[in-house]
Amino acid sequence: MTRDGEVRDGDPRPGPGAPELAVLQHRLAEFAAARDWGPFHTPKNLASALSVEASELVEIFQWLTPEQSARVMEDAGSAHRVRDEIADVLAYLLQLCEVLGVDPLTALAEKIERNERRFPRPE
Repeated sequence: MTRDGEVRDGDPRPGPGAPELAVLQHRLAEFAAARDWGPFHTPKNLASALSVEASELVEIFQWLTPEQSARVMEDAGSAHRVRDEIADVLAYLLQLCEVLGVDPLTALAEKIERNERRFPRPE
């Protein structure tokens, strides 16, 4: 599979040396396909799920002081929860990108470039 999601030589798997992100995206797609979840992975549903998972990440920090939030990874239980929610957010974001045909790294690079032009470095 190329970065744009095209199948290479009839093989949908990412090729040797494929970016790690593409490999993970492919694993997520295989996981969903093996469970026949495709009909449920519409852009609307994936965006909604992404929002829910992001909210669950926010919930961890909701009532912490800024100082407590800076130390959240020091507690094994909290660190585990944070990593799990970050993984859930990233998983749904990657699946949404897959369904929409968006290369997340290209989209991010383009957004950074627009922001650099929009908010130039102060002199």
